[in-house]
Amino acid sequence: MKTEMITLKHGDASIKMPASSLAKLAMASVFAQVLPPAANVQPVPQPPTPEIGQPWPGQGGINGGLVHARGDVPAHYLIIATKDVGSLEWGGRGVEVKGLSKTDGYINTQVLIGNDDERKYPAADACAEYQADGHHDFYLPAAAELYQGWLNCPEVFDQDCYYWSSSQRSANTAFLMHFGAGIQDNDDKYDELRVRPVRRFFI
Repeated sequence: MKTEMITLKHGDASIKMPASSLAKLAMASVFAQVLPPAANVQPVPQPPTPEIGQPWPGQGGINGGLVHARGDVPAHYLIIATKDVGSLEWGGRGVEVKGLSKTDGYINTQVLIGNDDERKYPAADACAEYQADGHHDFYLPAAAELYQGWLNCPEVFDQDCYYWSSSQRSANTAFLMHFGAGIQDNDDKYDELRVRPVRRFFI
């Protein structure tokens, strides 16, 4: 089948091409005028990072500051829930739970809520059940994470009480934080202390 050719002339210049090629060029020209060039597509602006101690919209709480990468955990922001989940026992008195950390509250909480020793760990359970802004990855902070809260924004915690961490001191005690006095200590796992969930916002 013979290819249909078209000749275009402008002044003294002329060009001969297949009709199908001309149709493709015409369509490309139309799309170029209707659609903006890719270079002109503006990126979606990212909202600014709020100041430490201020609510972070959409993240379920307050900006507790940057946590640098440690081990297998990438760098992230610590998001502190805007409210306590009550005063609760740490739980499991008399049992030294294996695999707990002074720095990684997420792992601690997973170990505690998944423990098969048939004992309850109310503080960790309450944090794992907490949800805000559609996020349900909250956990009971480790001792180091509570300390970061005291360093960066102690005012977002109540000042006249103790808060449980998920870090264990012994079979009978676990670490706590008092934000008014800036004290880290340990207390009996049977005692009911304040509990504040946190989560991680990876960057």
